[in-house]
Amino acid sequence: MQKSTGHESLLSRRDMLKASTAAAAVTMTGTSLFGKSDSNTSGFIDAHVHVWTPDTSKYPLKTGYSKDDMQPPSFTPEELMAHAGPTGVDRIVLIQMSFYGYDNSYMLHVMDAHPGRYSGVAVIDPENKPVATMKALKKKGVRGFRIVAGKQDPDQWLKSKGMRAMWRCAADEGMAMCPLMNPEYVPSVAAMCRKFPETTVVVDHFARIGISGEVKESDLDALCQLADHKKTYVKTSAFYALGMKSPPYTDLGPMIRRCRDAFGADRLMWASDCPYQVQEEHTYAASIDLVREKLDFLSDEDRKWMLRGTAEKVFFS
Repeated sequence: MQKSTGHESLLSRRDMLKASTAAAAVTMTGTSLFGKSDSNTSGFIDAHVHVWTPDTSKYPLKTGYSKDDMQPPSFTPEELMAHAGPTGVDRIVLIQMSFYGYDNSYMLHVMDAHPGRYSGVAVIDPENKPVATMKALKKKGVRGFRIVAGKQDPDQWLKSKGMRAMWRCAADEGMAMCPLMNPEYVPSVAAMCRKFPETTVVVDHFARIGISGEVKESDLDALCQLADHKKTYVKTSAFYALGMKSPPYTDLGPMIRRCRDAFGADRLMWASDCPYQVQEEHTYAASIDLVREKLDFLSDEDRKWMLRGTAEKVFFS
């Protein structure tokens, strides 16, 4: 989910002070929920982040995009971890950024430069040798593929030969299909889940339920019906853009509870959707704290799955 803003996502002195305070608190939380480890796998996992570089000479933008579309102008791994690190997040699932199109080079570069820290969700052309491309990207650490509904006809969105090949390959190779969609597209995903029951599906951002400001029960009912398909997961993410769109985001609690009750916490994964989560009045800590501290109906076991276990299972195994 993307949101244009003129604000750069660099930490201010005040943000750094807040981050250092959060770091001290999360050390205790991370230890109690996950135990201690000498590896980089003892902390939380952010299941949805975009990164990009201002170096458009080395990593050119897709035709139709310009540097003006890059807001903030830079969001490198270093800038990301300035937000994520102090909260106890030590692994990230990177999502290919739209203005790079089908060229996943920068995401792959980041993954290669930081072994074990990043997994990846790529974007490919479903009509240009998708199976060969998926298998090649799997060898480079990619574990999922983003498919974007956009403004396509909901009934036709997933019916092309190439799209069907992607869903079949994802099942065969143990990779995930990751739809970015509005609620009206959920039935078409459900139809594909019935047709390809062995395909792992990870729904981005609650299927954007609540983006209008209202969480409609009919939309939430349709999303929760996807729980019948045992390999379907939901990202509890992009809090800045849903419901009241204001921290501490507790108005989203009932939606999270419905999803927890329907899917189980072991099929939910928290994600920030950075850098959009760290603009204007929104902060990284506010996003993770909703799941880590604010919802009293979540057990420690629920939080363990949502903040690490589910994403680890799907994107790091």
